[in-house]
Amino acid sequence: MARNFRAEYDNYHGKPEQIKKRAQRTMARRRMMAKGKVSKGDGMDVDHVKPLSKGGSYADSNLRVVPKSKNRSFPRTKTGAMKVRKP
Repeated sequence: MARNFRAEYDNYHGKPEQIKKRAQRTMARRRMMAKGKVSKGDGMDVDHVKPLSKGGSYADSNLRVVPKSKNRSFPRTKTGAMKVRKP
């Protein structure tokens, strides 16, 4: 089955809340670029020390630069939150 990107945008990515979150992520990366910590095509992600899903913020003190492979490797739930590790 082909993925309907238009419907996906209309139902999720086009919502005002998601547009605001995307703009905040973009600004966080731009701030890191201005500081010289990341550059285009460097394979690095701007990560949140305390995840947004757990009450973190977009403040500079909560941002760090990590490789994409490390930042995108966490198991996620259907809502996008990180799964809790069992001891």
